[in-house]
Amino acid sequence: MKKLFLIISCCIFTANTFAQNIVTETEAGDAENALFQTPIAIIPEPVSLMKKSGSFTLPENVIIQAQKEGDLKQSISFLSSRITTATGKFVSTLNNSSHPTIKLILNGQPDAQLGAEGYKLNVNPTQIVITANKPAGIFYGVQSLIQLFPAEIESKELVNNVKWKLPCVDIVDYPKLGWRGLMFDVARHFFTKEEVKHFIDDMVRYKFNLLHLHLADDEGWRIEIKGLPKLTEVGAWSVKKTGTFGDFIPPTADEPRTYGGFYTQEDIKELVQYAQERFVNILPEIDVPGHSLAVIASYPELSCTPESVNYKVRSGEKIMDWSRGAPPIALVDNTLCPANEKVYSFLDTVITQIAQLFPFEYIHMGGDEASHNYWEKNDQVKQLMLREGLKTIPQVQAYFEKRVEQIVVAKGKKFMGWDEILDGGISPTAAVMSWRGMKYGIQAANDKHNVVMSPTDFAYLDYMQADVSTEPRVYASLRLNKVYQFNPTPAGVNAQYIIGAQANLWTEQVYNFRQVEYMLWPRAFAISESIWSPIEKKNWTNFVDRTEQHFKRLDLAEVKYSPAIYDPIVTVKRSADKQLLIELTPEVDNLDIYYSFDNSTPDRFYPKYTAALQVPKDASLLKIITYRGKQPIGRLMSILVSDLQKRAK
Repeated sequence: MKKLFLIISCCIFTANTFAQNIVTETEAGDAENALFQTPIAIIPEPVSLMKKSGSFTLPENVIIQAQKEGDLKQSISFLSSRITTATGKFVSTLNNSSHPTIKLILNGQPDAQLGAEGYKLNVNPTQIVITANKPAGIFYGVQSLIQLFPAEIESKELVNNVKWKLPCVDIVDYPKLGWRGLMFDVARHFFTKEEVKHFIDDMVRYKFNLLHLHLADDEGWRIEIKGLPKLTEVGAWSVKKTGTFGDFIPPTADEPRTYGGFYTQEDIKELVQYAQERFVNILPEIDVPGHSLAVIASYPELSCTPESVNYKVRSGEKIMDWSRGAPPIALVDNTLCPANEKVYSFLDTVITQIAQLFPFEYIHMGGDEASHNYWEKNDQVKQLMLREGLKTIPQVQAYFEKRVEQIVVAKGKKFMGWDEILDGGISPTAAVMSWRGMKYGIQAANDKHNVVMSPTDFAYLDYMQADVSTEPRVYASLRLNKVYQFNPTPAGVNAQYIIGAQANLWTEQVYNFRQVEYMLWPRAFAISESIWSPIEKKNWTNFVDRTEQHFKRLDLAEVKYSPAIYDPIVTVKRSADKQLLIELTPEVDNLDIYYSFDNSTPDRFYPKYTAALQVPKDASLLKIITYRGKQPIGRLMSILVSDLQKRAK
């Protein structure tokens, strides 16, 4: 009997074990399949992506094989560092390996489809191969490869318990535009050399290749110029203020001017080299004749009013009256004097050194928002107009721009300015950066000027991306959905002259680098896709899905970003009987909005938004939060009813 019991017990145990093994193997298979149910999330969207069956598993020893290893040094270094840091795998480079893990191949015979920056990426179960015509193409192929890894590849430290598997794919990819830029305003607030490098590192992950550095403005001059020491001794420093830029009380004479900084010429050389190694060109901008208070504070003789006031670098106090629109009325003369020959001698010295420091073919000389009210009253300017036959003040600025262009061209460079340079007429060779909407860029391109599109209505990343209750108030709002609609080559334009496009990050309200990141991402994702990917590939729903995957990556990389897509758009109206109506519109799908007017904090058990809200008679505060299913996903928004009343006006 005991033997029979033991036999039966063994059979039951064996059966249970077998059943557990089956369940374990089934679950493992399900997990394997689930791994690649998550959509492939490459930003910007490749020209062609074909998903194949199977997956590639990263081995313990990773061998990178590269032809012309010296030309591919940066791609190898980047790839090795990312793999080693997050996975802990051993990475080596062997050009004679019979079974390399990753092959980087420069085409002996150029592939006309790929051009200088395109690539092909092939992931098979046993090997990864990237081919390109030029090293830049390999570099961009590596960026896409990293985005195929699990999100944990972005970690800055070793991550355990991750299956380092990649989906098998064939990708063919190349950019739509050659100039794919981000402008970084380091004049309003100074950012260190290391922070600029960090900016470059972040932008190249999304295939940007042009860093536009705004190096001079009313708030600071940021580059050393030999022979003009006051530019950095005086012009680089202001009084530190905290709060809302533009509303500060003017500094007193005894407040220390110790806030700011500048880049030495050695710093610039280092930044240029750092950028070039990552296939980024740096476009320098010296903004003249307006936005020049830092120059005039350093050298007052360059203004039209050298003895009228003791000029100081701006610390955020009000200096412009915008009540009549643009150009503004200057409360303080912040313009260089177009009738003063010393100005052109000064600019010759500056441009000579800028041209030597920056190898990029263009120099940007500003030209925007130059106030003319001091020019209009100036006897020197009146004499210039008479002598040169100039009938209007815009023609005076055009005279200035043409003389500056002659200096730029004499140094072997090409001249570029903001679209205001069109107003008084420009030379045939001047290039235009169109910021006041698309129309000036279209006009310039159709007149056969090279154009870079950077319109405020799509590409100004200093604008609010969420409700003003959650972000510093600036001039306007620009939601992610609107940015994604950017098409730099619209119908009716001579696309041959659209050499590129970019987004601009002005930093009046941006005081630190974490806020720089917050303003860039995810809106710069949308810009990258608008200027790299074919327009027919753009799909808002798909883009949002990929963006959310990249939020996980940014979290692991410890990069700050805005979660504004989860905050509803708040629209305030009046009903026919003057009642206040609040409309809450989600920017993305699958969100539920909950609210309260009783000062308590809403969750998903509170009233759910289904139609425009009427404000209860005595309510003073509206609180809003969004959920996805049972999980809160948006930020808690608190808006005073008095503020809503103001919006209705």
